[in-house]
Amino acid sequence: MKAPRKAEDVHATLANAFNTGNVDVVMGMYDVSGIIVPEPGKPVSGQAKFEEAIKGILSIKGKMEIKTVYCLQTGNIAVGRSEWNITDGSDVKISAKGIEVMKQQPDGTWKIVVDHAFGAEAGLVVAS
Repeated sequence: MKAPRKAEDVHATLANAFNTGNVDVVMGMYDVSGIIVPEPGKPVSGQAKFEEAIKGILSIKGKMEIKTVYCLQTGNIAVGRSEWNITDGSDVKISAKGIEVMKQQPDGTWKIVVDHAFGAEAGLVVAS
């Protein structure tokens, strides 16, 4: 899968990566030195934890769709707000509103550094 060359293309490319069902393809979308939040209040980082999180999301059988609400870029950093879901036919398996931070790589492509899949949900409270 071709890595996105524009920050605003990251969400669509990520959905396509998930829809391949291939862990390695999805992992290629991320800078694993960053953070992924696969469940509310449960951020993880590092190669092994990222892979575990991706496998968990891929275990939800269905098609992922991601709508970009906005993408703001300054230089080689961008922040996006998304609305995403995984559906199986008309059955919605999961649906949420996320926030993602993306960074342009030296080769001009973009990777996700912070993926807070539930970061824009109303009433989200982070325990201290």
